[in-house]
Amino acid sequence: MPLAKRIIPILLCRGRQLVKGVAFNSWRSVGVAAQAVRIHQARGVDELVLLDISATAEGRGPDLKLVEELTKDCFMPLAVGGGVRTVEDVKTLLRAGADKVVIRTGGTELVRQVAEVVGRQAIVAAIDVPGTGPSVYEDPEQWARCAKHWMNAGAGELLVTRMGREGTMQGYDLDLIKAVSRAVTIPVIAHGGAGTYQHMLEAIEAGADAVAAGSIFLFTEATPRGAAEYLAQHGVEARV
Repeated sequence: MPLAKRIIPILLCRGRQLVKGVAFNSWRSVGVAAQAVRIHQARGVDELVLLDISATAEGRGPDLKLVEELTKDCFMPLAVGGGVRTVEDVKTLLRAGADKVVIRTGGTELVRQVAEVVGRQAIVAAIDVPGTGPSVYEDPEQWARCAKHWMNAGAGELLVTRMGREGTMQGYDLDLIKAVSRAVTIPVIAHGGAGTYQHMLEAIEAGADAVAAGSIFLFTEATPRGAAEYLAQHGVEARV
């Protein structure tokens, strides 16, 4: 029996501020991270991803105090990323209350080291694909091979983001999702471009095991429960 698909709100923060923009240029403050987590908790969201987009650029590690505060009253699985560069960063995040850690900086070698210490179930590898769609420099098959390397290194899941579509609400890169999903046997989380429930359905039909979205839940009336109900109406069991 196939596993239920997941709908995962994704929060981008700079310090404690919730931010949003387009194509990872998150210049606009849209609230406070703690408040957003409480709202999703009240909505019964099954899972949440929190990415500190300024940690790596500022040369610092994860904000452990923030994670501790957020998880104190948060009863849903929380994946945290940003500034994760060492095995010790991962261990301290898990001790602070994170259920999973999103790793991009440090690459497959860090994933391999972390998997040996804490197991692959706690690792979400982030694959950030530049541009808005396939081109000679953005071949989906190239990124599929990259995804396979992450999986073989020990990643438990892949968060695949088409960077140029992030925040645009114009739809996921379906060719990219198809290529990566065919190449790996671990769950693929599609991210970048969700603007309607139909976009989420298309990503799942393309092979995604989960859909991550931010803008749609911030700037429209859409909710994770509404997305789950839409998917159910189209024969897809979704978890919320």
